[in-house]
Amino acid sequence: MAQNGNASELVVLKKVKKHYPVTGGVFRRQVGTVKAVDGVSLAIRRGETLGLVGESGCGKSTLGRVILRLERPTSGSILYDGRDILALSRDEMRPLRRKMQIIFQDPYSSLNPRQTVGRIISEGLVIHGVGTPEERMDRVRYLMNVVGLRPEHINRYPHEFSGGQRQRIGIARALALQPELIICDEPVSALDVSIQAQVINLLMDLQEEFQLTYLFVSHDLSVVRHISDRVAVMYLGRIVELADKKELYRNPLHPYTQALLEAAPLPDPDRKKERKGLTGDLPSPLNPPSGCHFHPRCPKAMEQCRKSVPVLKEKGDRHWVRCFLYGDEVDESL
Repeated sequence: MAQNGNASELVVLKKVKKHYPVTGGVFRRQVGTVKAVDGVSLAIRRGETLGLVGESGCGKSTLGRVILRLERPTSGSILYDGRDILALSRDEMRPLRRKMQIIFQDPYSSLNPRQTVGRIISEGLVIHGVGTPEERMDRVRYLMNVVGLRPEHINRYPHEFSGGQRQRIGIARALALQPELIICDEPVSALDVSIQAQVINLLMDLQEEFQLTYLFVSHDLSVVRHISDRVAVMYLGRIVELADKKELYRNPLHPYTQALLEAAPLPDPDRKKERKGLTGDLPSPLNPPSGCHFHPRCPKAMEQCRKSVPVLKEKGDRHWVRCFLYGDEVDESL
């Protein structure tokens, strides 16, 4: 995991935190803090798909929104192509937003039901003043064809399309401004399984055709395995393991990653495996456990795990893990 950034890295996060204050009482005083993202350092390489996995509520989607600066982090730095985007003003950020787009999870609520497909896809072009009205419509028809929609349906409304077709509209909208980075925020979780495969294959084809970089957020390990080049495992706001896809699925090091893989369903109904799974629910980010956040659910927890946070360190070739099973170094920044 690169910390200093180089030409092959499009996005570099350093100790990024996103905490939300919780207020209560008559005077609305702060009574707590939700630590949605808690000290994430991560690099996304140009042209790759970095899978980000973890249970619901672990901070995956928040991290994606922070990268796009839809949410401003509490602390840390985010470099995009070598520029610190947190130091940019709103006007300075505007041209950079053309290079960063998002595909939302829900293809129903993410599309304006009062707008036609043509207007939805061309909205970014209008906002950024790209082309004439005729050129924008030509671009929209081209994108509709690219994502597998019929250009003659340009004047239809979202309710006239199926769920898979609506997600294709969302993908076309994300492509309109020719971005470099796309945050895929669980883009297939709301779709039927048969449609999921079609959309995943479409995303992979588009990545090759348009030289895109993806951060693919998902809780589905089988989908992440299919599309990703590297995989980062997130637990309660922190990255606990990061490795190339083949290495992580072949040799998971962190007990949390091991538990996730053991709980994943097998595609062959005749094959049986012992399911250990996880005990207990994901703790609240409002009151996370001390030390290693995973220690209350970890079968290998030690006394040190309850008191200190292990550092994210490299164990093997580009395989990073945050666990005291692989060393005694403590992360003093958390």
